[in-house]
Amino acid sequence: MLESKDLKILYEDQWMLAVNKPSGLAVHRGWAKDDVTLVDLVQQLTGSEVAHPLSRLDRGASGVVLFARGSQEARTLQELLHGEQRLVEKGYIVLVRGRPPAEGTIDHPIPQKEGGADVPRVPALSHFRRLATAEVEPRAVSLVEVRPVTGRLHQIRRHMKHIGHPVIGDSNYGRPDLNRQFAQQHGIARLALHAAWLQLPHPWTSAGLRIEAPEPDDLLGNLAPLFGGRA
Repeated sequence: MLESKDLKILYEDQWMLAVNKPSGLAVHRGWAKDDVTLVDLVQQLTGSEVAHPLSRLDRGASGVVLFARGSQEARTLQELLHGEQRLVEKGYIVLVRGRPPAEGTIDHPIPQKEGGADVPRVPALSHFRRLATAEVEPRAVSLVEVRPVTGRLHQIRRHMKHIGHPVIGDSNYGRPDLNRQFAQQHGIARLALHAAWLQLPHPWTSAGLRIEAPEPDDLLGNLAPLFGGRA
């Protein structure tokens, strides 16, 4: 079982803390009633009874998750993260099916929440660029950087599916048979989505802040050497 000492701290100061969430760990306790969540581990790590996660990151995803150290700090950071000025930038690395265009913008509304066809859709915008493509069996895959402008539920996963290049390992929006093949042949037994960096103006010092999480070994499985040069 994962323990707090296993967490990698990416950044910390008196107002906030950023950690590198591993794949398979829920950020907070939800319907699944997990025994251990990222919030639990951060509470243990900081010795605090509360933890305020400011990032939504799917259980299967990995990477940067930002926490506020108190309720007032959480309000300040939430205003910055969700303000109309969009001063915060986020970058995600994903492994997707096929070869998407070299770069592009996806402007496609997505459902506001989980549910049926009657769930209202809200505007959603993402920019992407293809970093590299590998010709492998059972089919080619590409490493892509996605920079979401809005922060909707499953936005990156939905947007990549919308343009015909779903994320490998995505049980909701991908192909189960292809996911199984990549798990068996290439050791990718997770959602291949990683929150690689977060950039924002520090609310209390005004300094520019960029927090980065290195790509974990399990993100690309045994395909990692093929993308080492990003060619």
